[in-house]
Amino acid sequence: MDPRLDQRTGDAVTLTQAPVHIETVDLAVSTVRELNQALHATDDGTSWVVDTPAGQHNIAVGIDRDLDLVVNGHVGYYFAGMHQKGRVTVHGSAGVGLAENIMSGTVHVTGDASQAAAATGQGGLVIIDGNTGARCGISMKGVDIVVGGDIGHASAFMAQAGRLVVCGDAGEGLGDSIYEARIYVKGTVASLGADCVEKPLRPEHLAELAELLTLAGRTDAPTDFRRYGSARTLYHFAAVNAAAY
Repeated sequence: MDPRLDQRTGDAVTLTQAPVHIETVDLAVSTVRELNQALHATDDGTSWVVDTPAGQHNIAVGIDRDLDLVVNGHVGYYFAGMHQKGRVTVHGSAGVGLAENIMSGTVHVTGDASQAAAATGQGGLVIIDGNTGARCGISMKGVDIVVGGDIGHASAFMAQAGRLVVCGDAGEGLGDSIYEARIYVKGTVASLGADCVEKPLRPEHLAELAELLTLAGRTDAPTDFRRYGSARTLYHFAAVNAAAY
């Protein structure tokens, strides 16, 4: 409701906003292909609700419209792959390759995610409230990832740019062969990969970490985290480092 004054009489009037158009799709009735085709053809500003996903694969891939999508249930492999615009939320867990190669927009999973979450992501924000499997954020190229729980081994392998925030523990080989991505971990790290080292947590890092936590709807204190990044010893080949490649 929006109260205004009538310019002629001075009386209060109330303006109501136009209702948001909501499309509902039941994947027990419609196919994933039909849903994806409809999402690609929809108008910006439309809201979508998807029921009965039943762990099916390739749901909501390649969205290039500014829309809001809510999925009620678990999704399978490659949910929201190549995501470009809008915000999608899964009230459940996701399979392998969540938001692979995301470009922009937001992908939010309230449960857990399997292996290779946000792999090769070039932009946007991926929020996982639960845990992830191995190789979270491998070869990330600018995406921001916030994980509320733990991540598996070999996460952020060859991560080139972007930020990975882990509010739980990290598995073995974190940040192996990392480039310029930044990693923040609140819990313990089983082991660091080649060329990944702990780095000072300076004011500018606390500020960006606080912003990411806020965007993810979290209340963790930035000062409870540690920062990890590249030691920059593997940027150029050297025979003395051959065993580390």
